[in-house]
Amino acid sequence: MGKTIKKEVDNERLMGRKIGESVKGSEIAPELSGYELKITGTSDKAGFPGKKDIEGPELKKVLLTKGFGMHKMPRREGKKKRSTPDGLRLKKTVRGNTIGISTIQVNTAVTKEGSTKFEELLPKKEEKKEKPAEKKQEEEKQEEAKKEEKVEEKKLEKATEQKAEKKPAE
Repeated sequence: MGKTIKKEVDNERLMGRKIGESVKGSEIAPELSGYELKITGTSDKAGFPGKKDIEGPELKKVLLTKGFGMHKMPRREGKKKRSTPDGLRLKKTVRGNTIGISTIQVNTAVTKEGSTKFEELLPKKEEKKEKPAEKKQEEEKQEEAKKEEKVEEKKLEKATEQKAEKKPAE
């Protein structure tokens, strides 16, 4: 599996490009200069995928078999795990292969690497963030430890008080 980078870009240089075309990296971001990228897929603001064999940037309803854009089983099957029946086709909404105004995400693959190494473009690894449940557990443990310390301090205070009371009586 390859490594990925997420770049948020406001320029509209990719408008009108189609899935399968090659693009210079400098058109997307200056740090990608020297790279050559191939557009492998798109997605619009509603999550509809761009299909390579449908012309234009608009939405279309297409009859699909299992594979691209269709991963659901028929409803009557329920939650039982069964293979998709042969010949199953469903009508799904997909977007065309051209990047347009409503395209939000463009997926690309590196075909030619530039002067800077790809690993240098990756964000630096940060320390793993603890899950909220783990944080709560740690906080609870710390609180319990503090309570135990207070109880032990009170016991020590009582013991010293009792020793102090016994000494004058002797």
